[in-house]
Amino acid sequence: MSDKNTEFENAVKMMMEHVGEDPSREGLQDTPKRVRKAYEFIYGGYKENPKEILSSALFTSTNDEMVLVKDIEFYSTCEHHLLPIIGRVHVAYIPDGKVVGLSKIPRVVNVFARRMQIQEQLTEQIADAIMDTIEPKGVAVVVEARHMCMEMRGVEKINSTTTSSALRGLFKKDDKTRAEFFSLINSPSGTKF
Repeated sequence: MSDKNTEFENAVKMMMEHVGEDPSREGLQDTPKRVRKAYEFIYGGYKENPKEILSSALFTSTNDEMVLVKDIEFYSTCEHHLLPIIGRVHVAYIPDGKVVGLSKIPRVVNVFARRMQIQEQLTEQIADAIMDTIEPKGVAVVVEARHMCMEMRGVEKINSTTTSSALRGLFKKDDKTRAEFFSLINSPSGTKF
């Protein structure tokens, strides 16, 4: 095992001891290794480049109407308390000669969500990556999330939701485009496949 892995696992043992646990008891003996592996997955977004993901599936298109990917579920971690953020993202863009493979949008959401975050920054990062890489006429991103740092500690307000948005291009400049986007994300979903 590498020195960094050993250091990480020792830090987990120290945290368990600090809260009053015995890391040598049967149920906890492999916990430091499991936590290390979980963190490698949960924070895998640091190792991925969102622009490369988007660029890998750009296609020429004459479409100039809104493309919306709605209800993208995500899990992230609050950078202030290292507690979960659980939510969904709605992403729309208006193509300007190029469209992106639809699966790339949720992948970009995951790249940024799998980092220590604040929701406001997550929202901006998704919008900016799409705007800078695809170069559409506009991008809109809305993130709705529950923050365990508010529910499990502090004010302990269960089920409160935080909503943040980032609008670029036509979504910011044109009232009708913005209204269409918000109407679509707030309408009940149609047929479930």
